[in-house]
Amino acid sequence: GDVLVLTKPLGVGAIVTARKRSAADDDVLAAAVEVMTTLNAAASAAAIEAGAHAMTDVTGFGLLGHLHGLARESALAAEVVAADVPAIDGVEDLLSEDGAVSGGSRRNGEYADGFTTYAADVPAWRRRLISDATTSGGLLVAIDADRAGLVPGPVVGRLVAGAPGAIAVR
Repeated sequence: GDVLVLTKPLGVGAIVTARKRSAADDDVLAAAVEVMTTLNAAASAAAIEAGAHAMTDVTGFGLLGHLHGLARESALAAEVVAADVPAIDGVEDLLSEDGAVSGGSRRNGEYADGFTTYAADVPAWRRRLISDATTSGGLLVAIDADRAGLVPGPVVGRLVAGAPGAIAVR
């Protein structure tokens, strides 16, 4: 029943990959640097103070990989609302094709296929976003719904009964 709060937007990996391939401008790169240099200390303290039940960072394994581990070790399944997952401005354009998808992010997506189901209307760019391998990402916090507003960031899903580690993306 806990909801899942994500404290930073996703897309750092796609932006860095696109920049290496000369496909990301200075503004979108600056946005990625801002996300990476924002520390998790305040968000972590807020989550602990609010009574978080579980927490993980979202880094190299992407949102789906880290959520899979959190849910599996909690003997629960998870649901993610793809449209509620925040993205750094400009990332949608970069992920509209797979040219900004790194090898690590591609492997994350392939790995997630083993435990994730997607609603038919989830756009391809959002599927890529939630598997994006990132550096210095935010925190994914499992917390009572009535306490979620005490943690900085949007609610992106929830933990539910089901096969441990299974994720449904809608």
